[in-house]
Amino acid sequence: MKKTSLFCLALGLSAALCACGSAATETTPVPETDSAVAATESNDTTGTENAAAETESVVTEDAVPTSYLTGLECTEEEREQRPMAVMLNNIKAGTPQAGIGQASVIYEAPMEGADVTRLMPLFENWQNLDTIGYIRSSRDYFVYSALEFDAIYAHFGQATPYVGDLLNSDLVDNISGAVAGIDRPASKAFMRTDKRKAPHNVYTNGEALAEAAEKFEYSLTYHDTHKQKFAFAPLGEKADYPDNDTVVLMYPGGEKTGVGNGYSNVQAYFEYNDEDGKYYRYQYGDKHIDETTGEQLTVDNVIFQYCHGEFRDSKGYMAFDVHGGWEPGADLTNYKVQVFTGGKMVEGTWSRYSDTDPALYVDADGNPIRLNRGKTWVCLIWNEHADDVVLK
Repeated sequence: MKKTSLFCLALGLSAALCACGSAATETTPVPETDSAVAATESNDTTGTENAAAETESVVTEDAVPTSYLTGLECTEEEREQRPMAVMLNNIKAGTPQAGIGQASVIYEAPMEGADVTRLMPLFENWQNLDTIGYIRSSRDYFVYSALEFDAIYAHFGQATPYVGDLLNSDLVDNISGAVAGIDRPASKAFMRTDKRKAPHNVYTNGEALAEAAEKFEYSLTYHDTHKQKFAFAPLGEKADYPDNDTVVLMYPGGEKTGVGNGYSNVQAYFEYNDEDGKYYRYQYGDKHIDETTGEQLTVDNVIFQYCHGEFRDSKGYMAFDVHGGWEPGADLTNYKVQVFTGGKMVEGTWSRYSDTDPALYVDADGNPIRLNRGKTWVCLIWNEHADDVVLK
């Protein structure tokens, strides 16, 4: 069984940078090596950890068991079950995704050359999911984000050589397909549908993921190192920020296409609906839907987390610094966060000092930023692209 260890694999930037329903027919298992999907990326192992600063866990005191991811009431057994993080395609030919509407948290970040984005939904009660797709390759900044939730991490392909060492480490419980050089391949956990052309047709389901997790003897319950990431409003109450700016439209890449920040070509934006308190997701000029249900994706909170980043090589592989934290007196553009909840915007900073800690969000006074209970969408944005963001 893999055990969680505490170390951080560097991103290779500068010296200062540390790192459900069925939608498939006539399916076939996917071979372990698939050149159509496997990318070429890599991972250094010169980590950094701020030993002086330790991220404290956010504690939400509830009288009944509630989900660490959503804050919603659940059983004690459901509460202690580790989530499953799955890498999903978001290039137009790979949309709409199947099963994504059942995710509790969704991470989004740009890919090679900042042309498009990729998604990483985190699922609770994932063993019962029918179809999750369409799955693509791993990037290390997504792996580090999955570690914030102590999640099992599923993907199909990798960016060699930037992520292989991380996936093979004791830090990550991974379910990997089409990956040469991965110590624990799990090709049987992934299938293809004939409804789409490769490489945009790989999917999985809860049963296949559960079999792989059992094969590798992964713990299905949280490790002792797990800490709660989100601070939620008290049970039965709303996160209320009456004095904060009202923001009902958020464009993480701006309103123009071709800007080169990843989000602009996706035409991604969120629109707040005051009637139900939900943020509705749009992309590629239309509603962003779940293929399985046909319903538009909605969340209760949206977070723009700004990070230092650089291009790693001539192929345009990207790096995101998802570790560190703002220090008093430092530039507020470093480690900036914007939290959108209940139609309001709360600005603050984020900090994360080890791989097994989550990034925590605090306001200008250093208080935890409280979210409304429900689903959350996190967009990772390079600092240099902050001026592209449009809020209305």
